[in-house]
Amino acid sequence: MSDDFSPIAQELIKAGRFIDSRGWVPATSGNFSARLADGDLAITVSGRHKGRLTPADIMRVDAEGNSLDGRKPSAEILLHTALYRRFPAVGAVLHPHSPGSVLLSRLASGGRIQLRNYELLKALSGIDTPENPVTLPVFPNDQDIARLARRVDLWMDEHGDTPAYLIDSHGFYTWGSTVMDALRHVEALELLFDIESRLHGARPR
Repeated sequence: MSDDFSPIAQELIKAGRFIDSRGWVPATSGNFSARLADGDLAITVSGRHKGRLTPADIMRVDAEGNSLDGRKPSAEILLHTALYRRFPAVGAVLHPHSPGSVLLSRLASGGRIQLRNYELLKALSGIDTPENPVTLPVFPNDQDIARLARRVDLWMDEHGDTPAYLIDSHGFYTWGSTVMDALRHVEALELLFDIESRLHGARPR
């Protein structure tokens, strides 16, 4: 068993405090995970407030999402494991329930959001120019998480990889090679979600 659990747990705790400070994980919403050196995952325990995480709120699961310490991970663990399985270079997955992503998911038409010509797109891993459109799919909310994970995989099989996806009226998932990379994606996408919502006419009163 690898000995990197504690430092990675601290990274998730810090990410939780930052994301909570921006109002992107209200109440006990959201879940965060990171891949350990031995292939296991560190993930937030179900039902914990992400702005007040402690080491006791981070647990260990195997690559299939099975608890290794008797505690209960998020019900959405299969969405995390599917991403790690698909992307061997991914080291962290972050899932906020931000108001901006929820609003934009409700405004999106055709089950997708297309982002183009934003300089900030270059903050996303693998994006070298803002001129090429980045398509983020929006999936219907589904309490059958295994079915939702299969739907995400099928979309990527058909349309190619994406740096993030949204779940309608729920939140979004993004990922990166490290916790800090994934956090950079969260911050960049949140600004783009806000701008896109305004362009769609959902301006603040």
